Amino acid sequence: MLRAIVLAAGASRRLGEPKALADLGGRSALERLLDVLTAVDRRPLVVVGAHANEICARVNASCEWVHNEAWAEGRTTSLAAALLHAPDRDALVAPVDVPLVTAETVAGLVRAWREAGEPECGWLAPRLGPTGRYGHPVLIGRKLLARLDPRKDLRTLRAEARPLLEWISSDPAILDDLDTPQDLARLRERLALES
Repeated sequence: MLRAIVLAAGASRRLGEPKALADLGGRSALERLLDVLTAVDRRPLVVVGAHANEICARVNASCEWVHNEAWAEGRTTSLAAALLHAPDRDALVAPVDVPLVTAETVAGLVRAWREAGEPECGWLAPRLGPTGRYGHPVLIGRKLLARLDPRKDLRTLRAEARPLLEWISSDPAILDDLDTPQDLARLRERLALES
């Protein structure tokens, strides 16, 4: 079984409001992301921290909340907190920074993961075009996740992956990084053009 995990514990200082609650076309960033993840996991895990009470009170979605008390120590601590609720499971890990990834992207990643044999020590990331940058969400095998050290960056874990896989995507949302008011304006503009 695959577990979907959303990392939404940060303080969002540069944005000036909780990323998870940022309005994108009348829906919050977190609700949009959960919409596509529920096809993989009926009740995704959402890791909250800095704005936990506000996010939990305002987001109306089918999910399981995990509170990361150590959120200020970095994103890896949020993944570690989630793993306490999803031991021995492969994980589709999505930061709330990529709220506009499509259902097709998530389905494509899961299909590629299954075609690769769901490698227990594997890591699969989407890549924008054959020569583009890698993005999110990523799939991580259960045995690789068991090696997670919350004091180290996720790149350290990625370096241990065997195999290290990629899936070619045409979805620009895999590269989104919702950090600043300018980023939010850009995502809103893209949504307006798509509707």
